[in-house]
Amino acid sequence: QVQLVESGGGLVQAGGSLRLSCAASGSIFSINTMGWYRQAPGKQRELVAHITGGGSTNYADSVKGRFTISRDNAKNTVYLQMNSLKPEDTAVYYCAAEVQRYSVSGYRDYWGQGTQVTVSS
Repeated sequence: QVQLVESGGGLVQAGGSLRLSCAASGSIFSINTMGWYRQAPGKQRELVAHITGGGSTNYADSVKGRFTISRDNAKNTVYLQMNSLKPEDTAVYYCAAEVQRYSVSGYRDYWGQGTQVTVSS
């Protein structure tokens, strides 16, 4: 199987920074796109940022210029550096990855369990 484990969430004041990490482990042959999503109370889950295997990135307009996504392919890990945090960034943040497992054809989406980010005003 494949597991994604997030870390780095917490409570921070507005204007502060946090760095989220998500490590994928298990029977992994290849990882394509990795990304971060978030879900605030009463709202739908939304894409925050994603990064392809080749390093191309895409960001939600609300985080452009403040958040940076990166990955370490050797460690099967994706990061989200979050700067200039705002109270509206408060949400549960989930990582996701398109993974091809050994002896299995094609890619499948896997999700982490989520990590809480709370930004106080």
